[in-house]
Amino acid sequence: MSRKMTPEEKQATELVRRRMKESQSSELLGFDVESVHEGRAIFRLDVRPRHKQIHGVVHGGILAALADTTAAIAAYTVIPKGVEIATLELKINYLEPVPGGRVRADARVLRKGRNFIVTECEIFNETGTLAAKALLTFSAAGDNTLRK
Repeated sequence: MSRKMTPEEKQATELVRRRMKESQSSELLGFDVESVHEGRAIFRLDVRPRHKQIHGVVHGGILAALADTTAAIAAYTVIPKGVEIATLELKINYLEPVPGGRVRADARVLRKGRNFIVTECEIFNETGTLAAKALLTFSAAGDNTLRK
């Protein structure tokens, strides 16, 4: 399922890993970077008891945060340096409960516009079943144009 990364993709993945260690929220939640490519990011989460709600499955807010973080990194791969983004909209459908194991979030850029980036993020449970799907829109500020 996974392909060999190019040297540039390896470098980008390592950069994101280093930067994510600076994020206290990502560190607290336990998000790990699997890979980063142009227009795509894959993160993972090893489920711990702190991620679960009272019914013994991963809390929807944790999955939404995972989708938001992964999709933001995918969005950053298609914009010029110096442009900052913010989540404008996040819509998520929860399809299957996630009782534990390793969760994988796979985000892709669907469209890059002048001021907005639209992404999707699919979250898979440990067996590879699609557990949630999110559609996210990010707004951009800084350069004020996303065209390269």
